[in-house]
Amino acid sequence: MAQEDDILVISRFFKIISDSTRLSILYLLKEKERNVSEIVREMNMEQSAISHQLRILKDSRLVRSHREGKSMIYNLDDEHIFDILNQVRIHINERDHEHNH
Repeated sequence: MAQEDDILVISRFFKIISDSTRLSILYLLKEKERNVSEIVREMNMEQSAISHQLRILKDSRLVRSHREGKSMIYNLDDEHIFDILNQVRIHINERDHEHNH
């Protein structure tokens, strides 16, 4: 049986990645590191909204940043997240495949 602390941590993690905007940002940063303006342009959203989501991702240690001149550059802190996301995709595809046959 999982410890109660583990359950809370895992639950918080899935809450973070369950947001489609945050998930989209993670996939953008998987391609390459980007500054806020690039993310805003790609996502077609307000900078304040993107900055808010980046702060959540940073606080969760999924994204990190460093300064280059006047820009903050964001990149993935840990690519293991995509191992988890790929497992979810495989699980969904298996269920869809079983359901359609």
